[in-house]
Formats: sequence, structure tokens, C-alpha cells
Amino acid sequence: MTLRPEREAVVEYAPALAELTPGRTGNLSVRDGDAFAVTPTGVAYDAFDAADVPVVGLDGERRAGRMAPSSEVPMHTGIYDHARPGAIVHTHSPWATTMATLGLSLPPVHYMIVAVGREVPIADYAPYGTEELAANVVAAMADAESDAAILANHGLVVTGPDLETAIENTHHVEDLCRLYVRSSSIGEPNLLTDEQLATVEERFESYGQQPEDG
Repeated sequence: MTLRPEREAVVEYAPALAELTPGRTGNLSVRDGDAFAVTPTGVAYDAFDAADVPVVGLDGERRAGRMAPSSEVPMHTGIYDHARPGAIVHTHSPWATTMATLGLSLPPVHYMIVAVGREVPIADYAPYGTEELAANVVAAMADAESDAAILANHGLVVTGPDLETAIENTHHVEDLCRLYVRSSSIGEPNLLTDEQLATVEERFESYGQQPEDG
């Protein structure tokens, strides 16, 4: 299994990580069936091609690619095995990581949170690249019924049906973390109720459109 389209998608979208995370600390992946293409470890986001991109099975075994995969493969495999999303983005984006160092989950301070759920939970700390961290992230997302999680003293992970959506929602969560930290420094933010969030979720079902040809 070569996952050529998925490996090309990793090459296309990996440079977007440079806007979200310092250095080479982020990673992303896209799944097809029981395997996924993932960014290689320790490489600049624009310094590899599709043949370099590692392919890893949900069993954690490397199947293809000239470069070694991200150290966060256990977290990717854990999320894919449990939630079965199409793509995963992991960053150390500054505002989400600020929340992570404070041990804070992201509550519904703005309606755009429904892009990933009704909150973004905080996952308990564990060393990066470990099965323990993967289990903590999966548990936090499952308990909150969220497509994202803040990793205590670490960063952020966001899932989606494809890489474009996962990256877009990573920006949404990062912006909301910034909003929450800033508003909390002034006073107690007003949170949306479950009823208000339900209304937004209903409206989101018909949100967006594709441009017409011509």
C-alpha cells in the first residue's frame, strides 16, 4: 500500500504547520483504510517530497517512505484506531499551548467552537511519543465528544475528515484559545449554553457552499 494521494496531501499541507507551531515541532497525517501517511520527523515542512513521506499502519508498523515518521506515531495510531477520522494535525501553537501550561480546557466562549465540539478538553500529561499520551488524548476526546484536545504542558491536537478541514479547525481552536486567555485576563468570560450551542450546530449543518463553474 503506497497511499500516493495521501502522501502528496502531506507534502501539500505540511508547510501550513509553519504558521501554527515553532520550529519543526508539529506533525500531521492523513488516513486511508488501515494505514496513514504522516510527516517525517525532524525535517523542515517544505524539505521533502511524496516518496519521502512515511506510511504507517494502524498497527504502528512502517510500510513505506524513505524517511522516518514523526515521533508522535502512537498518538496518531491511537486516535485513528478509536475515532477513525480522516486526518490529524498536532501543533505547539502559542495560545493553545498557553492553555496547556495552565491545565485549562477550552469552554464554549464563541460559537465557532462547534467546528470541533462543545468544548476542547485537556488531556492529562504524559511524555511525548508514548502510548500513555495516546491513551490520554483518546480518553479526553471521547469523554468530551470533541474532535480536538489540548495536551497538558504540551500542545494541541485536532482531527477532521481531511487535512484541509483539520488545519482550518486548528486555526479556529488556536484563535479561540487566544480569545479565552485574553478575555479571562479582564474578567469572567460569558459561556454559551447547551441550547445556544445546539442552535449553532443545527445551522452549521447547512453552512458553506462550493463555487459554481463558470
